[in-house]
Amino acid sequence: MAKKFNLDPEVEEKIEKLISQMTLEEKIGQMSQVRHFDDITPDNIKGKFIGSVIHTQGPVPGKTAEEWQAKFTELQKQALSTRLGIPLIFGVDAVHGQNTFEGATIFPHNIGLGAAGSTDLVTKAAAITAIESKATGFNWVFSPCVAIPMNEKWGRVYEAFSESTELTAELTQASVIGHQEKIGNMGVMATAKHFIGDGATDFGVEGGNTSLSREEVLERLLPPYQAAVDAGVASIMASFNTLDGLPMHAHKAMITDLLKVQLGFEGIVVSDWKAYSRFGQNDIINAGIDMVMAVDGDLDGFQEGVKNGVLDGSIAEERINDAVRRILKQKFRFGLFENPYPDKSLINVIGISEHRSVARQAVRESLVLLKNENQALPLKRTSKIVVVGKFADNSGLQSGGWTVNWQGTTENYQGATTILQGIKKFALNDVKYDPDGTAEIEGVDTAVIVVGENPYAEFFGDIGGEMNLFQLTLTEEHQQLIQTYSQKGIKTVVVLISGRPLVVTPQIEQSDAFVAAWLPGSEGDGIAEVLFGFFDFKGKLPHSWPKSTEDYQGKFGPNHWDNSIEWLYPIGFGLTYKPENQNQ
Repeated sequence: MAKKFNLDPEVEEKIEKLISQMTLEEKIGQMSQVRHFDDITPDNIKGKFIGSVIHTQGPVPGKTAEEWQAKFTELQKQALSTRLGIPLIFGVDAVHGQNTFEGATIFPHNIGLGAAGSTDLVTKAAAITAIESKATGFNWVFSPCVAIPMNEKWGRVYEAFSESTELTAELTQASVIGHQEKIGNMGVMATAKHFIGDGATDFGVEGGNTSLSREEVLERLLPPYQAAVDAGVASIMASFNTLDGLPMHAHKAMITDLLKVQLGFEGIVVSDWKAYSRFGQNDIINAGIDMVMAVDGDLDGFQEGVKNGVLDGSIAEERINDAVRRILKQKFRFGLFENPYPDKSLINVIGISEHRSVARQAVRESLVLLKNENQALPLKRTSKIVVVGKFADNSGLQSGGWTVNWQGTTENYQGATTILQGIKKFALNDVKYDPDGTAEIEGVDTAVIVVGENPYAEFFGDIGGEMNLFQLTLTEEHQQLIQTYSQKGIKTVVVLISGRPLVVTPQIEQSDAFVAAWLPGSEGDGIAEVLFGFFDFKGKLPHSWPKSTEDYQGKFGPNHWDNSIEWLYPIGFGLTYKPENQNQ
């Protein structure tokens, strides 16, 4: 059953009274979401009655959390100075921690949390994300992504928990609860995204066509949204993909009839980036979109277009009232009328050790051991170790996209620890480092070789897509790192940093031990803790692991629904140090 928000009857009356007092322009303003830069002039918040502000790639509000809060306080004062004094909601893509603020705690991306498979960890990570997001001035996060990835070619695989519908539904509910449960100072509005079919497009194309049947959509893709609605999720974001020949943003049968009516969702359906001009203008409002990201020049066209639509009768004003009602309900529900300004007392908790301890636990439990022969692992603290590869000493490379920047960063960032730093912390002998695999290294017992994918986000990460920057295998450079050290006659331990399973069959054969570490975030020393055996491996594959690139000739990659493909490892596989616990 959908969780009702159960607002006080007096609050419901206030909402209806506000709606009755609002002009059409004020209502459309509440439906407008803009960036705090580029989209607006200083007086637009008040003059255009803006309902929400987002922070995304572009100028940051300041250098410190105090400056971020001050910027959003200034904008909030403008909103509160309007005739009706309706506060703004401030949103951010905090998808693995408050990842837009350098110095925040950055958790493993969702694929790693899917490997950990712990609802408790997901809840804790979401709660910490909520706290650190509030500390930088936000009360709305566009997380969790609850897609079911069906092709590793998709550039957002890592944003989702798993190809397993059941596991995704469990972790979705945990994430929503973690983000929202403490309504008030600590809680933020969560967003389940992207409704629906984003990860199940043909050939893994971001924003492509989803050709699954209606029955398959309901069976495979819908349960996580039902779980989010049951947990009381405040918002759901529409998807870029098409379904049944329609853009999802304009798909009334899915957004209104299924999501709002059948599932009983009472929250805000928010559009994705620049959806008004991209996906049918007023069609998306009639389909059930409540709040529109009116960015990159869309604001005036959106506001004027919707106003004209109401005036000419092509949009019913009750549809506008329904959208505004949903928005106001969340603003009251999350206490914005009572506490519209950021909480300065939270600034001191950004990136604190207690938060990083939870993130480090998430790293440890996300690691999946795919191979371990010749007693390569655990590492002995007395061993003579060489660490190989640039990914070993770079927190940006180990964290993936949506880290400091939209497309991630290739540099170290504030507060993070690298894998090399972690290994050095626990090793009793000096650890040698060979970033390029070209150093003359002698007198070592074990090589820990860290390889992986450069950071990416969204369509930039599609394999074979518009940008065509990535591949299903390791780069030749990284393949060479493994080959070079496997020929030296020493034990080789490979740590793979990636946002998806890759075809690494030859590299697994060449190595003594092979670890899928996903995108661990800011706490690289959590990997070292497991490599040295302070903790056992717990992670289990959240995806079926491919054997060869030939597995990707069709619309979908190897997944547990397709029995015609022989996987290298099935979903749920993961070795441990203790043989009796191994899942083989």
